[in-house]
Amino acid sequence: MITLTKAQRRVLEFVQSEIRAGRPAPSHQEIADHFGFKSKRGAACHLEALRKKRFLESDPGKARSLRVTSPLAKLRSRIMDIPLFGSIPAGLPQAREQDAEGCVSVDVESIGFKPTRNSFALRITGDSMMGGHILDGDIVVLEHGPEPRSGQIVAALIDGESTLKSYFVKGGKPYLKAEHPKYPDLIPAQELMIQGVFKALIRRAKE
Repeated sequence: MITLTKAQRRVLEFVQSEIRAGRPAPSHQEIADHFGFKSKRGAACHLEALRKKRFLESDPGKARSLRVTSPLAKLRSRIMDIPLFGSIPAGLPQAREQDAEGCVSVDVESIGFKPTRNSFALRITGDSMMGGHILDGDIVVLEHGPEPRSGQIVAALIDGESTLKSYFVKGGKPYLKAEHPKYPDLIPAQELMIQGVFKALIRRAKE
């Protein structure tokens, strides 16, 4: 098995991140600047080692033509970043601002759908969706735009307050239902706005 030194792995990951972000492959000078190498020669040596180990390839005489060729890189082509817009109550609705605080990287095969520019993630606070197997601290991936079907889980604004609940329609009128018996159904007094429809769940192991 071909192995990489820590420095080679860091250089490879930097090249990968630049290409995945849609930017041109970094030049020798940009790699040297990023890692604090004293000269471009240090970057060139790492790149040459990565070529020999067949983790990178490039077109002779052509600048910024680096390409990642390792099998793991092909698998990482399935990885997508989804913006994480803070948290949402799975309990009683609350007024809450949702600002981007980072990204969640997901494997498309693992979550079962391909995220779009309308996909976003929220961290769950509360226990009202335990019956739907969504727990406090989980991260849910949602899709903004599609009209929810009765029984689907949604992130919603009900009379100006945020919550995650199951969406139902009864007698032509929509309402939200918790998946926990201690929480009442939520019937909008004025407005119910669907922010996103549940698509996937991410759970981190408890320490």
